[in-house]
Amino acid sequence: MKLIFLGPPGAGKGTLAAAATALLNATHCSTGNIFREAIAADNPLGLKVKAIIDAGKLVDDDTTIELVRERLTGDGVKDSYILDGFPRTIAQAEALSSFSAIDKVINFDVPDSVVIERLSGRLVCRKCGFNWHKTFNPPEKEGICDKCGGEIYTREDDKPDAVRKRLSVYREQTAPLIEYYRGKGLLDCIDARPDAGLVVENLKKLLHI
Repeated sequence: MKLIFLGPPGAGKGTLAAAATALLNATHCSTGNIFREAIAADNPLGLKVKAIIDAGKLVDDDTTIELVRERLTGDGVKDSYILDGFPRTIAQAEALSSFSAIDKVINFDVPDSVVIERLSGRLVCRKCGFNWHKTFNPPEKEGICDKCGGEIYTREDDKPDAVRKRLSVYREQTAPLIEYYRGKGLLDCIDARPDAGLVVENLKKLLHI
């Protein structure tokens, strides 16, 4: 099965994709991982991506599309995958349709107020990278990671004003994909407000797993 996961930042797409890939025996293809794999491969396309990222710029559409095309048409991926973070625009969606046929697009719907609460409360360990949360999963000792004793902090892009800006960009660039795929009869929506376990159960029902 070939799936696209849509939803705003903070909808839990990465967590849900990890669960779904295990259930479907599919490959989780996130743009972040695809970029890292390309850089590690040290090939011409990977070197191009590294240069763009090192310059603090966003990877352009043409390069992103080519990387995704290579990843999805590779061995072991072309028959079953979950795309997370791509496409981000209708132009990318149209390019995707030229080299892969999607079975279903799932939009994980969550209001902005919930996204802001989730992301602005997130705490990250500087040492081990584990994610804590001020409300939902706080460490035993404030400011200290229970797992490794490292310092935990709030990322700049998780502060409320930054989250609102990320949401604004999402609404402008990516949210139009919801109607785009609805018009093609590929879209299903799932309420992403409950905890991840319940959302996964609802996803299983939707996919008849």
